[in-house]
Amino acid sequence: MPEDFNGRTVLIAGGTGGLGRAVSLAFLGQRAQVIVPYRKESGFAELKASAGAAASSLAGYSVDVTNEAAVAEFIAHVAASHGRIDAFVNTVGGYAGGAPLWESEPQSLETMLNLNLRAGYVLARAVVPVMLKQGGGAIVNTAGSAAIDHPAGAAAYAASKAAAVAMMASLAADLKGTGVRVNSILPSMIDTPENRKAMPGADFSKWPKPEAIARVILFLCSEEARLIHGASIPVYGNE
Repeated sequence: MPEDFNGRTVLIAGGTGGLGRAVSLAFLGQRAQVIVPYRKESGFAELKASAGAAASSLAGYSVDVTNEAAVAEFIAHVAASHGRIDAFVNTVGGYAGGAPLWESEPQSLETMLNLNLRAGYVLARAVVPVMLKQGGGAIVNTAGSAAIDHPAGAAAYAASKAAAVAMMASLAADLKGTGVRVNSILPSMIDTPENRKAMPGADFSKWPKPEAIARVILFLCSEEARLIHGASIPVYGNE
């Protein structure tokens, strides 16, 4: 991967989480200026410690990314202080499931829509005008394999991921010809400590590593991927 992010500003929502942390470190490794909205100070502190010498290129802000007013203020501040947003990666998400639709908690639908759909909508709505003004940019939204392979016991989760893919595909159509590119990635179960704890009996060797997915995201945000727009890309190999 060529080091083509030197001096570029990259916004990574969910950048302290299992996947987001790997993405943040990957962009820092490519000399990008990385901006991470976070909910827990401790999570950002851990990310900063992991960044080592690159920590000086990392900035964090406490933001609820499902709150439209808070996000609008945050993005306006980022645009004013950094001048531009070259790439926006959304790794915010969550899972609720394990029961058939009629036995699931009604609140699970709202929770899944907030985490897996609304966060991406609110952030993209604020980021896109900045990218249009500067004449280009790259957006990568994290959906999931459940968007196309709808498993039993995960109706709300699958619906939210499918909606996220549709939303980004429509946004890509809106942005055709503007220089702003939009793509989605569709991971399967990601090999994170949280997922291992939730599924201790699973075969972890078959789960994609966060670092491997981060490399795909780096590519999609790079100039080498300038021909890729409006795609939904599986990132779970052939297991």
